[in-house]
Amino acid sequence: MASAPPRPASQRRRFGAGLAVAALLGAGIGAMLLHGAQKAESRGRAERQAVITLSALADLVNRAGGGAAAAPAAGATGLGEEIPSPAGTPETTTPPAAQPEATPSEGSGSSGMGLGAEIAAVEQGQAKPAGDPGEAVRHAVARFAAGHPEVKAIRVVDFEGIQLTASTSPADTGDKAAPRHLDREEKDLYDLGQKLRSAVQGNREGAEGAARQDEIAVSPQSNGLYSLAAPVERGGEVVGMVLMDAALQSAPVGFGWLPFLVAWLAPVAGFFLVSLALGERRGLLAAVAALALIISLWGYGRHSIAVLAGERQASGKAVGAHLADETQRARDLLVELATAANTTVSPPLDPSHWDVDELRQPLGLITAAGVPDEAKLAMLQRADAHRITVALVAVALLSLALLTFVGFGFAYRTGRALVEYRVAYSYTLPATIGMLVLVFFPFFYAILLSFTNSNLYNTAKPITETWVGLQNYTTILSDFGVAKRTAEGIVWNYQNFYYTLLFTIVWTVSNVTIGVSLGLILALILNLKGFALRPLYRVLLILPWATPNYITALIFKGMFQQQFGVVNQVIQLFGGHAVAWFDQPFTSFLAVLTTNGWLSFPFMMVISLGALQSIPADLYEAARVDGASRWQQFRSVTLPSLRPALVPAVILSVIWTFNQFNVIYLVSAGEPAHSTEILVTQSFKLAFEQYRYGYAAAYSMIIFLILFAYGTWQNRVSGATEAIG
Repeated sequence: MASAPPRPASQRRRFGAGLAVAALLGAGIGAMLLHGAQKAESRGRAERQAVITLSALADLVNRAGGGAAAAPAAGATGLGEEIPSPAGTPETTTPPAAQPEATPSEGSGSSGMGLGAEIAAVEQGQAKPAGDPGEAVRHAVARFAAGHPEVKAIRVVDFEGIQLTASTSPADTGDKAAPRHLDREEKDLYDLGQKLRSAVQGNREGAEGAARQDEIAVSPQSNGLYSLAAPVERGGEVVGMVLMDAALQSAPVGFGWLPFLVAWLAPVAGFFLVSLALGERRGLLAAVAALALIISLWGYGRHSIAVLAGERQASGKAVGAHLADETQRARDLLVELATAANTTVSPPLDPSHWDVDELRQPLGLITAAGVPDEAKLAMLQRADAHRITVALVAVALLSLALLTFVGFGFAYRTGRALVEYRVAYSYTLPATIGMLVLVFFPFFYAILLSFTNSNLYNTAKPITETWVGLQNYTTILSDFGVAKRTAEGIVWNYQNFYYTLLFTIVWTVSNVTIGVSLGLILALILNLKGFALRPLYRVLLILPWATPNYITALIFKGMFQQQFGVVNQVIQLFGGHAVAWFDQPFTSFLAVLTTNGWLSFPFMMVISLGALQSIPADLYEAARVDGASRWQQFRSVTLPSLRPALVPAVILSVIWTFNQFNVIYLVSAGEPAHSTEILVTQSFKLAFEQYRYGYAAAYSMIIFLILFAYGTWQNRVSGATEAIG
């Protein structure tokens, strides 16, 4: 009895399963993105509050140590004179008119000595000033720590004296109590301060477009605390650092299970109810499933936008309240110090500069009174809504693709093929994994990186904070300043993309022309019948290609050395003068062209020789019978027969030469003044010398697109890789 044919799969069941999986994927990714954004906002809120506390502390230390705080008495110009120690011994104050004028030798005495000068005076055996300036700083730090239980330790470092001026750390007690010089074991503390000083100076003096360094350091500790450090400036110079260990008071964020379950299960339930009336009509079922999925994800997107808008409002209120509280505490402490010193607090505090980013640039989201700026908050909320919309559109497309894959039976057929050919797939699995990890992941990561402004100083930030879209590509491709005319003549901008592209094209065309021409000529010679010692010449001529090219590049760099290089030695033997090969763009180009020409001709020789030996002798015999000359035989028989082998070889040679990193980097190093850089070496230097990773990734993507377009065009025009039918 014949077996019954298998029942066709239910379309309702298939699309229902596809919708369930696609909705789970879309709602799951959306929920994780929302939860991550909520956690980031909560952590950012806590970090902003900690930075406000740190900035208030740095401002107090600066004022207590002689910065712009109280108006100094006549002759008082430095640390501690404006706010002397409240616990110090009462001093007799001389009226300003009665004070003697300080002589140059007394200018760094008790009437205005900074921390570094004071340390130097102590080390030279001079008496310590009567009003210990460090005591005012220590008193301010102690009172500040007492009012901030979340702050576990404060340390104030003076650079000039390499001195720990004040500390509330439990480790700095007894013999380690401040003030004292830093120990060798505390070198990392001093190094951190110098890093901040370098960041401040570098950001002020850095060129436009250069990567900026963080001027506030925030790093987690193993004990759960966070260490925050900020520079202390005086007179425009960084003279010290404030280090604060604090517990970030971030509110816990729960996962939104209810909205997630609704976004997942509601479209599935709705689909099954509607599908009862549609039957097994595949087109209608696919449309209903897609519509249900889109509506579900749209609704979850609106929910996410509302949640993040609420988080922004909560952050504004919390940070504003914290700023107002810190302002009041700082004012009270300054009044206390000023009262003890019998002075007035002047100029007033400016808390608007406390809510800053890592570059100490004011965020401008909170006014000095601690009130959120609604206009700027609304702008941030619109930016959040845009990011969420873009993310959910991408998630929706991915979910729709999954729905299509499952609903139209592709998943079922793929599963059957994997089971049926499991042995073959198991053989290719290691190579597939290797390609995914070593080729495809770096490639797609570079694409993603090219849309960010990632650099050495912001690698720890999430991609949402460094995303700049097409800005890198626009900056690269919109700069047409290749050259400009001056009184001295035309001045070339050697680092301009289009100049580098033009030089790369000239470099590639010249090298490929030399390699193909020389390789073909040598192949024709080696293919001559009766040519003596042919095997020996083959081995000798292939050696330049067999030698690692970086070794050849280093040898040629030495050969072109101005004083001791063999090239100049030969020139001088014939009465010439030594040439500074790498001092002029043209001679530097000749040096690298010679090097790469030596490396490139053996490959073309081998390809051409193999193709020549595969040409049937009957073709040449027929040409001779027809009266063809040697040139006519070469043009009508040899070249057409070489074409299928030479065209792919030329494409490979173009790509290799276009990306010939070793010769340029090791021989000329782009000298002089980057005039002999090619695109790939320029990209390398952008990434690993200027540390502009996102910009360099965009540069690399442009190189890839140029080569991809060339390879596609060349292959389509020549048709050399097509099968001969």
